[in-house]
Amino acid sequence: MLPKSLLEEAKRRGVDLVEVVAKALSLDPPAIAEAHLELAERFLEEGRGLVDKDPVQASEKLYKAAVEAVKAAAVLLGLEEAERAREAGRWTAALLFSAVEKLAEKTQREVRWWWRTAWVLHVEGFHEARLKPTEKDVEDVENLVKLVGKLKKGDLGEVPGAVG
Repeated sequence: MLPKSLLEEAKRRGVDLVEVVAKALSLDPPAIAEAHLELAERFLEEGRGLVDKDPVQASEKLYKAAVEAVKAAAVLLGLEEAERAREAGRWTAALLFSAVEKLAEKTQREVRWWWRTAWVLHVEGFHEARLKPTEKDVEDVENLVKLVGKLKKGDLGEVPGAVG
């Protein structure tokens, strides 16, 4: 367990602890993708559970689920954005948006919509606290996480509209 002060500083600086630890341990891409996907699934469930109790935190958890799903997909697909994030020890919004575009091209175009739902939740639901996540918002994020799970298993043929 890391000291709280280190975790807070890493968060403040935007350091991706999965990327830093994976690099330090020389983990292979499947292990890195698995770690990101596990976080995505955890954040999705936490967000879903907070929709009616704390919409602001639900918005951020759902956004984080989408972020981790995109990171996992980028690693699985060997996208240059994943390598750049690994080298820098952090993901930027620009890297995430670029990875989403490539993920949509390689799988299905709805990825762009699902990602934008998460981004709006992040900005309008979390930062501005003007938006409460709906069941459709949760479904969009869940679709993104599920798609990455299928990508990990090599089951893209089961995804409607997927390029494979």
